Order: sequence, then structure tokens, then C-alpha cells
Amino acid sequence: MISLTTDFGLKDPYVAEMKGIILTINSNAALIDVTHSVDKFSVRMGAFVLMSAASYFPRGTTHLAIVDPGVGTERRAIVVQTERDFFVGPDNGVLILAAQSQGIEQIYEITNPKFMLPKVSSTFQGRDIFAPAAAHLDMDVEPSEFGAKITDAVTPQFNTVERKNSYLIGEVLHVDGFGNIITNINEHELTQSKNVNMKLPKATLEVVLGKTYAETKPQQPLALVGSHGFLEIALNRGNAAEKFHIKTGDKIEVRPT
Repeated sequence: MISLTTDFGLKDPYVAEMKGIILTINSNAALIDVTHSVDKFSVRMGAFVLMSAASYFPRGTTHLAIVDPGVGTERRAIVVQTERDFFVGPDNGVLILAAQSQGIEQIYEITNPKFMLPKVSSTFQGRDIFAPAAAHLDMDVEPSEFGAKITDAVTPQFNTVERKNSYLIGEVLHVDGFGNIITNINEHELTQSKNVNMKLPKATLEVVLGKTYAETKPQQPLALVGSHGFLEIALNRGNAAEKFHIKTGDKIEVRPT
């Protein structure tokens, strides 16, 4: 099974071209779309979506993820082998959150032309490098055959939470379709407190740390640990991101009380 996560959208033929290449190489591949609606060039959002979905696929799935503003530059193409799955994509951090959550075993740079198209475009390596690599991985080609092992893959800063006095300083990983603000602060970094103080770019809040979105009155804010284990700021039956003017990448300071 091969999952696909991109920022390509469905207006253009790009996703279809990748699927065509995969099926040409490996006609038995089962292709599953995670999403092709990642915000354009948002490595942060792509990384969150991939991490959220990957572990719910069958063990041994190959996850192809392409959010690649550096396509055609010296950024590397990589295969990540974890204790559970395989990840294929650019070395810009989009794969690492998901791979780390599964336990990284090895990382290889994709350099072997045997597993690429004969002509590689400088603007569409998703089709010419990543799709063929995913197709061959799904056919049990060993990751080590793609190229040399590397140990310095890009680790994104957006998975780092700092501590300053009594505050946790994190950032917004994702705003979902309901307007829930999903931070990079995970449940293990929170105490057993019942409330949290939050400093947002344009607001300061003290809210209940609840368990469900309906624990406050309609249009009232709350905080909770969402289904993927990260602290969220939500508005019961409303859009928290719009109300508090929050976007992906914004810094947030949180103090459990």
C-alpha cells in the first residue's frame, strides 16, 4: 500500500501523473490519498497531516509525501525506514515528525538512477524520483539500494517546544477545517491542571482544559488534548482561528494552572 500526501491540489494533472508512474512500475500497488490539499509550500502542515494519518495504515505501508518548495535545488531526496513503515519525500522536514513517531531505523538518500525515470525534471521530481522510489519500495526493494545512508536529515524547528519560566512556548502546527487551533505541545508536556493561561499573538486567555469540545457554552473557548495527542484551542460550535486571528506557524505561550 502507498499513501500520498501533497500540496498539489486536484486541478492539475500532477497527482494523476504520479499515480500513473507508480502503477506502470507496480501494477499491484494500492494507492490511498491522504490529502492533496496541504496549504501550498506548508511543510509544517504536511508534516502534521502525515504524522496524524500514517500510523493508522497497515504495517509496512510506503508513505509518499511531497510538499517541496525547494524542488530542483540541492535539497536531498530521501527514504526513511522506521520500525513500522517507509517514508519517501524531500529532505525538508515533511517526513520527520511521522517517522520519529514510529522510531527511525535508517535514512537513505535517493541517488540510484535505476529507481528514477530516465529523464528527471528539475521542477517535478515527485513524478520522476519520488513516485518511482515509492513504487519500488512497495515491491520489496531494499531501502539501502536507493543510495548511501545519511545521518543528518533535516529536523524541523516546528517540532520543538521551549520552556521559559512557567510557560511552554510552542507554535501552531495546523488549523483544521473546523477552525480548531492545533499546537505542537503534546499531552505529555501538560500537567494535571484544570485550566491553562495562553498568550496568543493578539489575545490572552485563561480557559478550561477540558476533554470535549462541548464542555463550554456555544461560542466559548476552551483547551483540550485532541485526537492526535496535541493541545488544541477550540471554540464550541465556532471557529477559534478566526476569532483569535491565528494562522499556522504563530507562536503560542501556555502555562498550566
